[in-house]
Amino acid sequence: MGIRDYGKRLNADTQEIDTQRLCQRFKDTGFTSLEDLQLRTRTKIAGEVKRMRTKPRSGIPAVEVVISDGTGEAVIIFSGRRNIPGIDLGRCIMIDGVPHRDADRTVVLNPAYTLLA
Repeated sequence: MGIRDYGKRLNADTQEIDTQRLCQRFKDTGFTSLEDLQLRTRTKIAGEVKRMRTKPRSGIPAVEVVISDGTGEAVIIFSGRRNIPGIDLGRCIMIDGVPHRDADRTVVLNPAYTLLA
């Protein structure tokens, strides 16, 4: 086993530990898990912010936030915003909105949100 193989195995183990941590964190919260989402139905989901970026949509600024609860990921899009105070990487948030599929990803547009401790 070379150093590259060891690095790949170590990274895979880290991702697995992170997934288990998130599953445990959001298991008994009462929110819908991302793997059990019903599309086009208002729902409450919770997750940890994994990635963020500002990406214009049709010339209008928008913040894209990717959250994960360990069972899957969802993209939350806040149109007309360049930043969202309080939402940072690693922060846990609850989203209340209507998810839909867009280009093989689950997306929620302009939802209500609550910052979690």
